[in-house]
This record gives sequence, structure tokens and C-alpha cells, in this order.
Amino acid sequence: QVQLVESGGGLVQAGGSLRLSCAASGRTFSVYAMAWFRQAPGKEREFVARISWSLGRTYYADSVKGRFTISRGNVKNMVFLQMNSLKPEDTAVYYCAAGAVLSGTFTPNYWGQGTQVTVSS
Repeated sequence: QVQLVESGGGLVQAGGSLRLSCAASGRTFSVYAMAWFRQAPGKEREFVARISWSLGRTYYADSVKGRFTISRGNVKNMVFLQMNSLKPEDTAVYYCAAGAVLSGTFTPNYWGQGTQVTVSS
């Protein structure tokens, strides 16, 4: 099992920045990649960004490309999401996930509990 705990959410004005953190524990050696997803009220959960542990390769949703940056810590237990130029439409619960990449698609095996990000206009 892998446990994931997110932190860093909050309320910010449009144009502002937030940095989310995700701490992983447990059988992290079994994790190939980490990712962030988000879910806004009344909408389905959507992919935001992912990073592979071994090579640090990153991939972003078009809606956040150029504004968000995913990174990992020096040891295999932390992943971050730096969010700049935030927009009201970025308001959502943000979830950290751990899993694998199959045929170019991230497949989550573990989820965190989520952290709320609210962007005011």
C-alpha cells in the first residue's frame, strides 16, 4: 500500500500562486509515476499533470500548460505542483495520485484525500 497526503491548498485571488505538496509513504518503490488530478463541483475528475520518478519526465493538461509545474523531491516521497497565474476556473479539489503509465496514459493505483483550491475573481 501507498499512502498519499496533500497539503498547500487554500484561497487565492486570480493571478496569484499556490504550491501543493504530496507526501508519499509505504511501498513507494512500487510507484512508477505521480500525478495531480482535480475535480470541480459538478464535474468529473480530470488529469492535471504527471511526472515519472526515474527520468522526471512531465506531461500536462492543455488547460494548465505554461502555468503549472510538477516536480519531485530528491527522495521518492514528495511531489509538488506549483500553480501560477491562477484562474477562477482552476477552483477544485486537487488530488495526488500514484501509479503507472500504460500506453501513454497515467493509471492511478492510489489516491490522496484531496486539498481544496479556491481562486476568487
